[in-house]
Amino acid sequence: MRVDTTDDRILGETEGAIGWVTINNPARRNAMSLEMWEAMADLIDRFAKDDAIRVVVMKGAGDKAFMSGADISQFEKVRHDANSAAHYKAVSEGARSRLAHLEKPLIAMIRGFCLGGGLGVALTADFRVASTDSQFGIPAAKMNIVYAFEGVKTLTALVGPGMAKQILFTAKRYTAEEAHKMGLIEDVTTPEALEATVRAYATTIAENAPMSIRATKLTVRQIFTDETERDLEALVRLGQQASDSADFAEGRRAFMEKRKPVFKGR
Repeated sequence: MRVDTTDDRILGETEGAIGWVTINNPARRNAMSLEMWEAMADLIDRFAKDDAIRVVVMKGAGDKAFMSGADISQFEKVRHDANSAAHYKAVSEGARSRLAHLEKPLIAMIRGFCLGGGLGVALTADFRVASTDSQFGIPAAKMNIVYAFEGVKTLTALVGPGMAKQILFTAKRYTAEEAHKMGLIEDVTTPEALEATVRAYATTIAENAPMSIRATKLTVRQIFTDETERDLEALVRLGQQASDSADFAEGRRAFMEKRKPVFKGR
């Protein structure tokens, strides 16, 4: 079912328990405008609040790019001075923060170019599935851009400090196979099988226990949070809530009855 958005270059769709986000600007290799960032943030907020949605998939329209970063053609209009640049940064970082802190599983479905800011957005996902015709890289060193701390932190957590520095120092482009080997993406498949592969992941996740998945996502996040800022009590509370939940009882019954459990998220 189509979900109305504030900009038709960001498309929203629900399919059962799966929420689909499509970056729909193929003429510019799915580059992001200010209005698109605003629409993205709004759509993610709506999916976050919709209890029927258990997993979110983001992808780029067409077969040329997942996302190519900011729409440079807009710079004279929306980033022409310090104030406008600060506003653009606040809006775009707000959208990326919503993606990164979404409590529901987020999958990036990648085909084509996934470079610079596009790779930064892909890194906000819980995991990434790409087609064999995809390319990855961060060209910041070719433009004297200092890549954002959170992006470097996430990149380093995935591929290790040495490979993260290689990616950033060289500004090289990597194939999907190379990206998979280094741990930048978690699965690679043919272009023809990409959507079916992602759909299978999303369907499996949506059928599993939402409370358990939410706790796992939070636990992994806490591992990569400074020890002084970790909220381990929140993990204890989630464990207690899960143990007292109807879903825990359903899981036990389904196991004993040798059937697939039907989880309600409570």
